[in-house]
Amino acid sequence: MEKSKPQKRSRQPQKTYQLRLYVAGQTPKSLTAFANLKKICEEHMPGQYEIEVIDLLKKPQLASGDQILAIPTLVRKLPEPIKKIIGDLSNTERVLVGLDLRETKKD
Repeated sequence: MEKSKPQKRSRQPQKTYQLRLYVAGQTPKSLTAFANLKKICEEHMPGQYEIEVIDLLKKPQLASGDQILAIPTLVRKLPEPIKKIIGDLSNTERVLVGLDLRETKKD
């Protein structure tokens, strides 16, 4: 009996998305933003992302590094260029476009 060999996939390097979610404590909006982000990542880039949650109540000095003016804010550090999305990330289409996972629709 012959063993079947796994089919070779293209050897293009997988993109890894480095994401930072800036929040202020465990507010409902912050928790919603994290839950929405996790769901979007699992559906659209499984195994290709890292999420770092930064609580500005604990480390306010970190807000200046990414020029955070509102919270919650999602910052895509990699792949470059850096992208920012403000809000609870409930508009999935807007988040996908903002992360360059989907192109904007042209009417």
